[in-house]
Amino acid sequence: MISTIVSKEQASYEWVDVFEPSVTDLEILKEKYNLNQASIKDSLEPEHLPKIEEFDNYTFIILRMVSATFKDNSDNIGEITDRLTIFYGADFVITLHKKNVEFIHKMKLLDFRSPKLKDSKHLANYLSTAALATFEKILPKISTKLDEYEESVFLTRQKKLVLKHVYFIKRQIDVVRKVIILYKEIVEHFHANQKRNVYSRDLKDLYLRANTLYDNLSENTSQLLNIYFNISSNHTNEIMRILTIFSVFFMPITFVAGVYGMNFKNMPELEWYYGYPVAIIIMLGISLAIYYWFKRKGWL
Repeated sequence: MISTIVSKEQASYEWVDVFEPSVTDLEILKEKYNLNQASIKDSLEPEHLPKIEEFDNYTFIILRMVSATFKDNSDNIGEITDRLTIFYGADFVITLHKKNVEFIHKMKLLDFRSPKLKDSKHLANYLSTAALATFEKILPKISTKLDEYEESVFLTRQKKLVLKHVYFIKRQIDVVRKVIILYKEIVEHFHANQKRNVYSRDLKDLYLRANTLYDNLSENTSQLLNIYFNISSNHTNEIMRILTIFSVFFMPITFVAGVYGMNFKNMPELEWYYGYPVAIIIMLGISLAIYYWFKRKGWL
């Protein structure tokens, strides 16, 4: 569905927004604004990563932003993010998206003659900044969850359940980091030496901040996973230590019991009246000797 958000009477350019674009809509736009077929093809790919291409009469940008349907168990780019495609030329801006974009609805109330939206490039910069800002908005939610899972790893015994949640957090952070890294060319396009302004600087600062914060989150997640596996490994080692101690205690006792359980004819102890209590005392003595030896070594 094609709709005009800003006409040339309202600004120095027109802004055409296309929600759930059809093949017919794209053909109309292609003919009217002389769009390249390769750009049209890229704009139809649902999981296309961020990119920017400059043509003779327009610039083509694919942005990704946090999906409105983002869930805790989302783990791929299609579930975590939505696509926003921008075509902008000297006197026009076209936006394409398959899902509702909240900040586009809010922008309809803005003054399009203000300095931050004075021309088509400023509008494209504003849209890029708004899309990138969505990744910063979910940071508190992810950080809070990560703190909760860290507490669970250290203070509770339900560690297997935590591992599943931390996996999804790690996947989400990895996807977002990949997207943010690919924003670099877009940021550089708007913040090139001859084109810098306060609004492109805002985009640059937002990019650097988001990149740094997600790098830190990725590092924290990796550390939490390492701690989880170390704790699990230590727990396994503790179990093996206990089993080893039991086996060390019972091996010599089993040996003594095995010797006197052979019942050979020429075994004088078999006929001895005190044979049984002496054998028990020997077993207890061995056990006590092993216990004190372990205690002295600090293994108990």
